[in-house]
Amino acid sequence: MKTARRYLATEIYRSSSVVLMALVGLFSFFALVDDLDQVGRGGFKLYHLLFLELLALPTRIYDILPIGLLIGAILALAGLAQRHELVILRVSGVSGMRLLGMLWLVSVPVMMLAIVLAEWLTPAAEIKLNETRLTITGSAGGRSSGVLRSGYWFKEDAATGERIINVGAMQAGGGASDVTLYDFTPSRQLASITQAKTASFGTNELRLHDVAITTVSPTLESSLHAGTRATQAPVVVTREAERTVSTTLTPELLLARVLTPERMSFTDLLDYVGYLNKNHLTSDRQIVAIWRKLIYPFTLLAMITIAAPVGFMQTRRGGVGVKIFLGILLGVGFFMLNQLALNVGMLNRWPAWVTAVAPNALALGAALLAMLGMEYGNLLRARWRQAAGATT
Repeated sequence: MKTARRYLATEIYRSSSVVLMALVGLFSFFALVDDLDQVGRGGFKLYHLLFLELLALPTRIYDILPIGLLIGAILALAGLAQRHELVILRVSGVSGMRLLGMLWLVSVPVMMLAIVLAEWLTPAAEIKLNETRLTITGSAGGRSSGVLRSGYWFKEDAATGERIINVGAMQAGGGASDVTLYDFTPSRQLASITQAKTASFGTNELRLHDVAITTVSPTLESSLHAGTRATQAPVVVTREAERTVSTTLTPELLLARVLTPERMSFTDLLDYVGYLNKNHLTSDRQIVAIWRKLIYPFTLLAMITIAAPVGFMQTRRGGVGVKIFLGILLGVGFFMLNQLALNVGMLNRWPAWVTAVAPNALALGAALLAMLGMEYGNLLRARWRQAAGATT
C-alpha cells in the first residue's frame, strides 16, 4: 500500500504541476496583454510591467491552486484508469473508499503548501507588489483597488472625541500625501480641520508636514442656532511647519485598505478586524475572509475528492479528454459557486462561517455521494432487483 500511495502521489504531483504551470502561464499572459496599454505612460516601461507580473505570481498560484489540483488529479487518475492500473489495484483488494483515503493522504503536502502560500508568500508578494506599483505608477492596488477618488478614509477614537482621516495618496516607504484630519467633539461637533501636504508614520503617531489648522469656534453652532452675532471669530487658521498627532493608524493598515482581504495574512487580518471593530466600522467582509482562509486548505481536500469519482470511471464510460473537460467544468463551476456564495452571503448578511464553508461542504458532500454510488451502486441495484423478484 505504501508503494501504491507513493506511485499515486508521484503521478498526481507531476500532472498537477504541469497543469498549474500551464494555467499560471495562461493567466499571466492574459494579464500582461491587458496591461500593455500602460507601457509608455509616465515613464512606465515594459520591464516594469514584467517585474510586476513576476511579483503577482505567488498570488496567481494561490488563486489557481485548487483548480490546478482538481484538473491534475483527474488527468493522473484518468491515465491510470486508461492503463488499467486502477483495475489492478481494485483486483488486489483495494476498495474505492480506500483509494479515496490514499488520495486524501496525498493531498496533505499540497495543503501544507497552501498554508505557506496563504500565510507568508502571498501576503509578502502582494505587499511588495503594491509598494512597487506605488513607486512606479504613484498608485497602489491596480485598476480595481476600490479606492475612492477622494482617497482613503479612516475613522478612529481621539482623546477629544472622534477623528476622521483622509489620505489623498500613499507614498513609497510608508508615507502619505494630502492628509486631512477632521476632529470632532464627543457631541460630534466639528472642532478642527488639519491639512498637511505630506505625512510620515512613527510609533503610534503621525508626523504632519507643512500643516494648515482650521479651528472652529466652540460657540459658533450655538450662535447660529440663536441667531446672534458671534463674539469671536468663527474659524481661526494657523500654519505650522510640522505637527505630531497620536493615532492608531499604521502604514500596514493604510496598505491593507487596498489589499484583497483573502490575500492578507491571518494575523494581519485579525489586527485589521480589531482596528475596524474598535472604531465601530463594518468588518463583515474581513471576517468572511478569515473564515475563507481557514477553510482554504480543506478546499484542496474537496477538489481531490471531486476528482476521485471522475478519474475512477472506466475508459469505456469516457476517454481522458472527456474527463479533463468534465474536470474543467467542475472547477469553473466550483469557482463560480464560491464567488456567488460570497456575494449573496454579503448581501443577505449570512453568518461568515456559512458563506465560507457552504460551497466546500456542498462540493465535498456531492463528491462523496458520487463515490459511494460508484462503489456500492451495483450492489444496491442487485439487492433491489433481488428484493423485487422475491416479492413477485
